Amino acid sequence: MTGKGLSWAEGLALWVYGVLMQALQPLLRRKLHRRGQQEPGYLAQMPERFGFYDDSSPEPGRIWVHAVSLGETRAAAILIEALRAVWPDMRLLLTHSTATGWAQGQSLLRAGDAQAWLPWDTPRATRRFLQHHQPRLGILMETEVWPVLVHACVQARVPLALANARLNDKSLRSGLRWSLLSRPAYRGLSAVWAQSPEDAARLGQLGATVQAVLGNLKFDVQPQPDALALAQVWRQPWHRQGLPCPVVMLASTREGEEALWLQALMAKADRLAAFRAAGVVWLLVPRHPQRFDEVLDLLAAQGLSVVRRSNWDMGQPLPVGADKVPVWLGDSVGEMPVYFQSADMALLGGSFMPLGGQNLIEAAAFGCPVIMGPHTFNFAEAAQNAQQVGAAARVSDMDGALDQVMVWLRQPQELAKARQKGLDLVAQSRGAAQRYAQAIAGSL
Repeated sequence: MTGKGLSWAEGLALWVYGVLMQALQPLLRRKLHRRGQQEPGYLAQMPERFGFYDDSSPEPGRIWVHAVSLGETRAAAILIEALRAVWPDMRLLLTHSTATGWAQGQSLLRAGDAQAWLPWDTPRATRRFLQHHQPRLGILMETEVWPVLVHACVQARVPLALANARLNDKSLRSGLRWSLLSRPAYRGLSAVWAQSPEDAARLGQLGATVQAVLGNLKFDVQPQPDALALAQVWRQPWHRQGLPCPVVMLASTREGEEALWLQALMAKADRLAAFRAAGVVWLLVPRHPQRFDEVLDLLAAQGLSVVRRSNWDMGQPLPVGADKVPVWLGDSVGEMPVYFQSADMALLGGSFMPLGGQNLIEAAAFGCPVIMGPHTFNFAEAAQNAQQVGAAARVSDMDGALDQVMVWLRQPQELAKARQKGLDLVAQSRGAAQRYAQAIAGSL
């Protein structure tokens, strides 16, 4: 079981890990069934999760891209477009681990492409996956490195690369703690292309050979005319006394952050009165679809005036009364560009609790200045750069975030400067997609 490139201790650790992952399969099945009650996508093609496929005649030789969830799939979309420019006849195998990633990924497929679940990380499932699809090359997006999968690709002689690679300090500490599994996994990758020199250094500590630092693919996101047009339609009802209402977005909020916002919002009567006087509309977009109903119940229990995106009639104005806090609940998937282009500013979800923060590049690209809390280690470099150039404001807690909202409402010229700084930052950082596509082409 040691195999080429593994020490005896690493081989034993990999074997124990494989046995444990095999034993955990019944728990995974139960988890998928529970998750599927709220997100039916988790119930689709479930045998693929364990390496069993209905397609009896797969096409070998596809370029395989794995994008675990929604954020990685958005980055993969940018990379896939660049790869198609290099290989116009490329056939794609796109894999995911979450239902939101799968749903977003369907729009990226063309004739001759395929989509599948990446199987649970056990020796049998990963071997069946590789034997069935026989990809020409595998590309993992950002962070998704699994020990058994990498080992199986080495044994099957399938080159496996890590693109747009990032690794924060917390993940590095975890990787070093489990080095008998992590080091051979990173060492077994055929190529690693990092987002930043800091990411490259951390990846190197886990045994990865980093070929180059190519930047962050997410800076190459482009505003779509259809999204901008829809955002303008959404904003039409948000007027008060003939003037457009300010729209403040809570972007990709995580569990507990909505309660923090409500607590801070209600804590100061004078600030709440100022928000009402300004006609502020709050646009709240939870990160995970399974929490939409839970967040709705929380808002309704506080007496807020809530309209769901899924129930909104385009011709029906959102209530903006003096006695209610108007909230529009963004309970849709794949419309983040429209949400950002509908908002005047955004509070960055995941940054007000120790969760690392969500991607703020997309907000900057769509002209939406960001207010971020203290926890942004998932996108540390992008957050630091945005703060330095003035495209984002850093605060210590949710109360400070609402104070910053009021500052920007009262100083629209400063808000406009922050918006332009974000657009400039993104424009200056573009070009990674072409570099990644050329690096991948060179590796073949």
